[in-house]
Amino acid sequence: MTQGDMSKSSVPTLMPSYYSWLFPHDVMAQWLQYANDSKHPQADGTFFNRREFCFTLDGDVFVRYQSFKNGQELKAAIQKRVPSKIDIGPVYNVDPQKRAAYANQGGGFAPQERELVFDIDLTDYDDVRTCGKEAHICCKCWPLMAVAIDILNRALREDFGFKHIFFVFSGRRGVHAWVCDDKARKLSDDARSAIANYLSVYKGQEKGLAKLSTGIESHPFISKSYDVLSKAFESRVLVEQKLLEDEAQKATILNMLSQGVRDAVASEWKRIDKEYEKDSVEVVVFNGDPQEDKPEKKSLSTLRWEAIQACTRKECSKAGKSKDSNRNIKLMEKAIKDIVFAYTYPRLDIEVSKKMNHLLKAPFCVHPKTGKVCVPIDPIRAWEFDPDTVCTVGKLLNELNVKSSEEKVNGNDGESAYMVTEMGKAVQTFRDCFLDALLKENKNVLTEKARVAAEMQEEQMAW
Repeated sequence: MTQGDMSKSSVPTLMPSYYSWLFPHDVMAQWLQYANDSKHPQADGTFFNRREFCFTLDGDVFVRYQSFKNGQELKAAIQKRVPSKIDIGPVYNVDPQKRAAYANQGGGFAPQERELVFDIDLTDYDDVRTCGKEAHICCKCWPLMAVAIDILNRALREDFGFKHIFFVFSGRRGVHAWVCDDKARKLSDDARSAIANYLSVYKGQEKGLAKLSTGIESHPFISKSYDVLSKAFESRVLVEQKLLEDEAQKATILNMLSQGVRDAVASEWKRIDKEYEKDSVEVVVFNGDPQEDKPEKKSLSTLRWEAIQACTRKECSKAGKSKDSNRNIKLMEKAIKDIVFAYTYPRLDIEVSKKMNHLLKAPFCVHPKTGKVCVPIDPIRAWEFDPDTVCTVGKLLNELNVKSSEEKVNGNDGESAYMVTEMGKAVQTFRDCFLDALLKENKNVLTEKARVAAEMQEEQMAW
């Protein structure tokens, strides 16, 4: 290992050492083989060889349709070519490198399976972020990603019945989700599009306002999502982004209200602003600990939001009970929900999810600009995740240098070396949240297939 402070070196110069010592080649192969790496009679020995990998090399050269017989071949290629990025594609019906030979045959060259994937990027929230734009990411806007993980994780598990899901920090300003159940990997493009559209409530912007597929009568998915989103909006996003203290955001939110509610809110805000300036708004915020509970002053954004809710309730109570009145009440109540959805609902890049042959960056890659590793995120602890403290390739190599000088690091290929660094924690998260359960199920499936095959053979022999 090279000595010195690696954090001061450029990312490209560190990648050979990263791939030699820190990249978890063994874990990646375990995942992508789906138990087809054994001598089990039901294992598919060609499975891994039919997977497409894409390497991005110096000069942004994309080398697609790479394939490898096993994890050791993949590891050797990565260490030799040192890609700045590794993308994972589908498993095809034939070896991707031999696709030309099958182009004119009956089955042709076609994808057979691929994980269902989702991509969320904070740049798609630039119209609601006040803390920064474009490549900016901080603890103030991370709640937008945390609540996106909450929504996706719940919907994919409860609404679709998927079990084997993991989330990954993209290395800069977003999150990727991978759904790896067998039934998810076998989904057609039409089925993938249907799931993506079901989850795509936010449809972009029109005339400065969010387009949302919420409806006057809430679908159960919308209602469940609102329960999650409203808590995130009120406790984190509203306060940390200071949404109702930003003139542009105030105008946008007011425009989402009916004229009657808007007028009432404008009047109430004037009263609140005067009291707030005098520091006369007395509020008690309870932290949950009797020893720590103490009076605190609510943020101006919180007070203004509470005014919007109160004015909406008041206008609804004045609306009467006619058919038209009931519709107007529902529209006013919907406006509150729409504001929450517009500012907090996951903004999915659904084109990534629709096609089986779409590429997506592999976990544990290093972002070439930030040097941050694409680490897995425990969905249960997504709110605790801090993008500013994500391990970088330089920091990891520094850790490894220190550990190497203090104690013997077994092996010379990274398969044990990474465990003494922060990468070890990242790999353990990957195992605990996803891989171990997947491997157990995959082996059980192969065992069951072997049992059925043996029974069929016995029946044939009996005849």
